[in-house]
Amino acid sequence: MPHAQKSSRWWREPIMWLVLGGPAAVVVAGIATAAIALHGADPVIKADASKPPAVQARNHAATPQAKQ
Repeated sequence: MPHAQKSSRWWREPIMWLVLGGPAAVVVAGIATAAIALHGADPVIKADASKPPAVQARNHAATPQAKQ
């Protein structure tokens, strides 16, 4: 072996940051997405049990609008 390579610490290797950077970015993005989803959750709307949602929407669409 004519030239021995000097080994360096793992955090000084650029390829290591590429290997760890992708999964780390995904974890951070997942936590941010979960925080946004939990903080801005829509309220639960009580459904009228006597009518399915399609009938409610159809009846609402067929209701005449008042002219202003």
